[in-house]
Amino acid sequence: MSRANRQLPKDRTINLRFTGLKSTDTKHRQLRPNGEIIMDSLDDFMQTHPPMSARPLLGLTVLVVEDSRFASEAMRLLCLRSGARIRRADSLFHANRHLKIYRPSVVIIDIGLPDGSGVDLIRDLTAGKSRVEVVLGTSGDPDGENKAIKAGADGFLAKPLSSISYFQSKILEHLPADRQPSGVRVLSYDSVFPDEVALRDDLEAAAVALEDTSDQRSLRYMTQFLGGIARGVNDTSLSNEIDALAQLQVNGHAVHNQVARIAAMVQDRIARTAII
Repeated sequence: MSRANRQLPKDRTINLRFTGLKSTDTKHRQLRPNGEIIMDSLDDFMQTHPPMSARPLLGLTVLVVEDSRFASEAMRLLCLRSGARIRRADSLFHANRHLKIYRPSVVIIDIGLPDGSGVDLIRDLTAGKSRVEVVLGTSGDPDGENKAIKAGADGFLAKPLSSISYFQSKILEHLPADRQPSGVRVLSYDSVFPDEVALRDDLEAAAVALEDTSDQRSLRYMTQFLGGIARGVNDTSLSNEIDALAQLQVNGHAVHNQVARIAAMVQDRIARTAII
């Protein structure tokens, strides 16, 4: 019988070595009756292997509750570089629907969301007996950290997020010892840079929302949303104008002219954003 046609017993297992891992990193794979290897998905592999120094979040699933495409893309890149699997929700509604089905290891919650405050979700996730291992708040607002910690969050991620080592450390410091990577952790001083397409998507969504100022609740949310974007890309002039709009809202003054000014600035930034 030729080697190509020879079949192996049903209960036979072999060790496959995965490219890029040390020689000791092997995983048993079952063989089909015809000798074909039953391969697991990459996600299965990542979730069953212990964390490594270069990928300290390997084995974790991170649910990111974030309305900004630009901020979500930064989180995706940070998780990718850290070894974690990411799931995303852009509102409280979608986050709660997700949590009824899946149980993530870490939940990162933006304070300002389109259908309510992330503070409420933080409080819900930390008050129950069966809670998520790590719950972190995130925001670009100066008072965001205080709100998150008072609601029960384990920690806080200040926006804008780009540092890989900062992201990893903020999660690892709240994990138990058996979830920590073995050996000396290799600190990465690299940063991630989200694609401009995600930024453009955020700006276009804001431009549409600014066309109608009749709904005060929606305008307050958009003020917070756009302010986060401006701070995230260090756009000082736009950030200053948004702060001025927020103050007009607090004082109960007319906002039409200021909204029109900001809308024009947003359109200018859309025009300057490269189309890829």
